[in-house]
Amino acid sequence: MGERFVVVPVDRGVGVAAEGVHWDAVVADPAPDTISSSSSGGIVEEKEAGDDSVFEPQDPNAVAVPILEYNREPNKYGDGVPKENSPFINNTDIDKGNSYDGTNMALFEEEMESNPMVSSLLNKLANYTNLTQGAQEHEEADDDEGPKKKAVKSPQMGTFMGVYLPCLQNILGVILFLRLTWIVGTAGILESLASVVLCCSCTMLTAISMSAIATNGVVPAGGSYYMISRSLGPEFGGAVGLCFYLGTTFAGSMYILGTIEILLTYIVPQAAIFVAEKKEDEVNALLNNMRVYGTCCLALMSLVVFVGVKYVNKLALVFLACVILSILSIYAGVIKTIFEPPDFPVCMLGNRTLQNTNFDSCLKTDFVNNMTVTTKLWGLFCDGRDLNATCNEYFVNNNVTLVQGIPGLKSGVISENMWSTYGPLGMLVENKELSSLEATDNSQDVYLPYVFNDISTFFTLLVGIYFPSVTGIMAGSNRSGDLRDAQKSIPIGTILAIATTSFIYVTCVVLFGASIEGVLLRDKFGDSVKRNLVIGTLSWPSPWVIVIGSFFSCCGAGLQSLTGAPRLLQAIARDGIVPFLQVFGHGKANGEPTWALVLTAGICEIGILIASLDAVAPILSMFFLMCYLFVNLACALQTLLRTPNWRPRFQYYHWALSFLGMSLCLALMFICSWYYAIVAMAIASCIYKYIEYRGAEKEWGDGIRGLSLNAARYALIRLEEAPPHTKNWRPQVLVLLNVDSDQGVKHPRLLSLTTQLKAGKGLTIVGNVLEGTYLTKDTESKKAELNIKSAMSAERTKGFCHVVVSSNLRDGVSHLIQSAGLGGMKHNTILMAWPGTWRQSNDPQSWKNFIETVRESTATQHALLVAKNVDSFPTNQDRLGEGTIDVWWVVHDGGLLMLLPFLLRQHKVWRKCKMRIFTVAQMDDNSIQMKKDLQMFLYHLRLDAEVEVVEMHDNDISAFTYEKTLVMEQRSQMLKQMQLSRTEREREAQLIHDRNTASHATINDKAEGGLDRVHMTWTKEKLFTERNRNRECNSNVVVRDLFNMKPNQSNVRRMHTAVKLNEMVVNKSQGAHLVLLNMPGPPSNRGGDENYMEFLEVLLEGLNRVLLVRGGGREVITIYS
Repeated sequence: MGERFVVVPVDRGVGVAAEGVHWDAVVADPAPDTISSSSSGGIVEEKEAGDDSVFEPQDPNAVAVPILEYNREPNKYGDGVPKENSPFINNTDIDKGNSYDGTNMALFEEEMESNPMVSSLLNKLANYTNLTQGAQEHEEADDDEGPKKKAVKSPQMGTFMGVYLPCLQNILGVILFLRLTWIVGTAGILESLASVVLCCSCTMLTAISMSAIATNGVVPAGGSYYMISRSLGPEFGGAVGLCFYLGTTFAGSMYILGTIEILLTYIVPQAAIFVAEKKEDEVNALLNNMRVYGTCCLALMSLVVFVGVKYVNKLALVFLACVILSILSIYAGVIKTIFEPPDFPVCMLGNRTLQNTNFDSCLKTDFVNNMTVTTKLWGLFCDGRDLNATCNEYFVNNNVTLVQGIPGLKSGVISENMWSTYGPLGMLVENKELSSLEATDNSQDVYLPYVFNDISTFFTLLVGIYFPSVTGIMAGSNRSGDLRDAQKSIPIGTILAIATTSFIYVTCVVLFGASIEGVLLRDKFGDSVKRNLVIGTLSWPSPWVIVIGSFFSCCGAGLQSLTGAPRLLQAIARDGIVPFLQVFGHGKANGEPTWALVLTAGICEIGILIASLDAVAPILSMFFLMCYLFVNLACALQTLLRTPNWRPRFQYYHWALSFLGMSLCLALMFICSWYYAIVAMAIASCIYKYIEYRGAEKEWGDGIRGLSLNAARYALIRLEEAPPHTKNWRPQVLVLLNVDSDQGVKHPRLLSLTTQLKAGKGLTIVGNVLEGTYLTKDTESKKAELNIKSAMSAERTKGFCHVVVSSNLRDGVSHLIQSAGLGGMKHNTILMAWPGTWRQSNDPQSWKNFIETVRESTATQHALLVAKNVDSFPTNQDRLGEGTIDVWWVVHDGGLLMLLPFLLRQHKVWRKCKMRIFTVAQMDDNSIQMKKDLQMFLYHLRLDAEVEVVEMHDNDISAFTYEKTLVMEQRSQMLKQMQLSRTEREREAQLIHDRNTASHATINDKAEGGLDRVHMTWTKEKLFTERNRNRECNSNVVVRDLFNMKPNQSNVRRMHTAVKLNEMVVNKSQGAHLVLLNMPGPPSNRGGDENYMEFLEVLLEGLNRVLLVRGGGREVITIYS
């Protein structure tokens, strides 16, 4: 297969091609017996392989064919380079310049423009590299190089460095160091374990779902947002993506508040700007300090992120080392308590815990120089330092005792810390095991140095505060571009990180409860141990290990949040699904999201102004829980729908686990804070509806679309089981729309009428037929479809467009009527415009097609609506004033005449119109009784309408009717004569000539003679002379016959009905906004089709807006509920 044919140019002297025409010839492998060569005209020639001759043109003026010579140049593998637009293939200018010149695939050469060769595709895919995400590409950008590009390094991170450690760093953080001991002391070991298990189960189930999604293909920049939006669609993706962004932003607030709390409470408390003069003002002073220092810290961190993101990434391992060292020091401290518990005594007055920041010794009095003197503690509870000073009643009644704050693992304190101790704001931290004598007046307790609850505590609040400590599981998936094998590393690393942190949290809960005294656990800020961090009192070798470690941990987590949140917002903005966010997609020259960072800092400042870590934590819990909920929903949805593209490499998932995780997330949202949950869901719903209403249309192959397809399939199968009940009948309309020569819509008001009739409900199919073949009319077909869809959008018609290309219009309309729709969702009503110019048309096929459509609608049992003067119908913007919709009920064919005005009046265009019903009574009918019966019938139908019975008297047929019928038949006869074909005219002229010259001959002889004469070989002059003479003779006979015609009695009766009924309708309803009228059926004999059109024309004469209605052969309205 190495041989190739090459083109050898021939002498183009005589047979030269037109200037500008280039010859290309590619032929297949010469192994077959024949070689096919196609000319520009599409004619295929064959010649034997062994024949050396070349097909040469017989005509000397013909274009020369290039000669093919045999060349044994070796063929290259994959030498065809396609022009491919794919997200996986980046075309270079060199690629675009190449053209296909292969021989092995000559059969497919015309498809190479759109379909690449497999070899080329595989080559490009092999070179595909998913660029690293986050901030790495920004820190590597060098502005000095200008447009010069650096070589992209392939990602080398493994599971441990790329997923496990980042997840560990993001999960372990501020709550562990600042709040876990307080949660254990308040909720007790059992309920704390329940909280930990509940939250960790939620994140583990979410990680399983996330692993399935993340291993179902490449996850580009955007991480969790990308996963959700591509699985659930742009609306859900945008809503949840923005919620996740808000959660990440408020997480930054929480970490900054944690940093400031550690700084001002445990490291440099003297740096506080606001100092409380009274004890009751301490809380407000702390909050104000948090606001001031938090704002400064936020500004500094934002500046660091703006100026040097690379430093944040390089310090990430330092911050992670601080976290790990802090946790190791906790475990080391717990082990040390077995042998030598640290000395952190807690001073108790009775059973109440005291703040020991303002006194040194836990004594009321002391012996100094053999004298009893009062201590600083005495001065705090008495009005003086004298022994006879007036003291607080509770202080007098109870003794002070020292309790070891860290009794150690062997102390058995675990049994005391097993149960919860919830309480309201201001409740004293007490040890119920100690004896106490209560005072009669406790009103002054708030001003005394006791340890109080600073907030009301209950289980659900603690769950909301604790939950942020298990977030951060998305850190691995967000870095999928940095991983050597993302589909292997993400599941293993994330699940191992969650398992590790869950083990740490569970063991910490048990060890804290088993090692630390309950009153110290409930002391949130360590006031009873000289403002030491409570978890720090347990650590080894020094409390400062935890204090410094947690400080840097919170700093690093805050910087990471301020780095990640703007990039998440930038990814959402660049997707273009939320129009007003597009400005945040721009940034610095190296892609740094400057505007997104500004917005993030602004939102983060809101959390800073809240100033309380306990109040901010439930807010970000809501947003993270909503994000996790939709990750689980995406996995469950894809699994249940069994989408063909759903093939995750991670196999250990199940839809039931995802559904359980989703339910757990929803439950936790309302457990943490039901009002925050409602607000978060309202925000997500508003974003969803906004994207649905204003956002860009995106097709991402999302699961919601798959769910819609499955639901539609299920509903269609159910609908197919049985025809709809009369109560469920509604007009499912097929609109037969015409387009002009430029494929513009001719009668857009038909679409307006459809919208008004449907009020946005039910099925609407807008059909159009183009004459020709699809291969020649495909461009016009697509253009017509585009124009119709544009008109539907302008007229607010919700439905489908169906353009059919057929060899003739009649067959195309028939195909539409028969095949439009699917299953039970098929049309039951046909809407079309009245052919107003049928009389002026030279082609009778237009009105014949109309009548055949009427017949076909009857045969297929479809209701038919024909709108006359449709261009005068109101638009959707019009508002008709006081007026009427008049129904002329001549025959009952299913009740559609009653239903249509009711449906129209649901639309705001026709809302002010009243409904009037006219029915026709014959001479032998009791018109009074008919009116009563009709009123009762309308009452049972729950329709409000005026009723009028019009009597049609048996008048004699007027001369006017006779004349109108005669004119109609004469016109019909003349048209028939004019429309005879050329051969028929010649044959008829010859027959008339034979009848005049040989009247004695039989009819068969005349026919044979006529045929002989038709086929005689005449001269041209004789033929024209004879033809003109025959035409004149024939014309005279026809005119004489027309004047001698008498009208057909059946036609006279029909014309009489049309004239009389038209007189009554015009008399009663000429001023109506709309007239609905029974449409009479076409004659069974097709010879009277044109007369039928005349009857309808007479019936509608003098009326502006008319809707002819023909029922589909079934009842569509019922009096029963």
